[in-house]
Amino acid sequence: MRFAICNEIFQGWDFERACAFAKQEGYDAVEVAPFTFGPLVTEISGARRRGIRDAAGRAGIEVSGIHWVLAHTEGFHVNHPDPGVRRRTSDYLRAAVEFCAELGGRSMIFGSPQRREVLPGVQPGDAVHWTRETFAEAIRVAEGLDVTICMEPLAPSETNFLNTAAQALALTEPVGSRAFQIMLDVKAMCSESKPIEAVIAECRGRFAYFHANDRNLKGPGFGDVDYGPIVDALRSVGYDGTVSVEVFRFEEGPEVIARQSREYLRRQFGF
Repeated sequence: MRFAICNEIFQGWDFERACAFAKQEGYDAVEVAPFTFGPLVTEISGARRRGIRDAAGRAGIEVSGIHWVLAHTEGFHVNHPDPGVRRRTSDYLRAAVEFCAELGGRSMIFGSPQRREVLPGVQPGDAVHWTRETFAEAIRVAEGLDVTICMEPLAPSETNFLNTAAQALALTEPVGSRAFQIMLDVKAMCSESKPIEAVIAECRGRFAYFHANDRNLKGPGFGDVDYGPIVDALRSVGYDGTVSVEVFRFEEGPEVIARQSREYLRRQFGF
């Protein structure tokens, strides 16, 4: 198991400085939000991509992957009724997979709640079919680049599509690709009707990434979510992938968020 932290936490920091600090605090990897480097991945040059990867390498840390794939973008939507919108989104998702691979990342986390919201008049079955269709080319490319696209269940307060791990699995598993899986997020699992450890148990061997945070949108250990049962559940199902700190409230500042989150995870996991 390795521990990562999302780079948007380090607002205003040079990327290499953020990587060095993360390494200092005991993280193995950083998870990159593309919007921190440019509005569109297609506008981030090859030289800039190599620079990101090299900066992480100089700091002695890896890039685990990317997330916030469609954040701060316009004109994209994975299950829009307009085929033209879906086609543009498909092309962009393929480009995002390539961007992830060029950074050395192996996981592309797809949350993007607004860009997957089922619009009025769209039937649930069509939303599922169109979403699979939109991701099809990106999945094909991901298979060749050893990247896993991880669909992220999100709470009903964020989106009306894929609100539970079971719903996300029902989307991905029929595709039958190792490059199209789900991930689990503590904040999101707090909205499910069953305990977090039960969700993890039901997803044994069926999730490829894990976000550590709290229902209060802060880091692990900053709220009332007890990670004891979560850690036990992860060990019970044999999860040995990435545990990545993703937060949405930054009041404490990057140093405190990164340091205290890692300290809490170290106490809980024992390393």
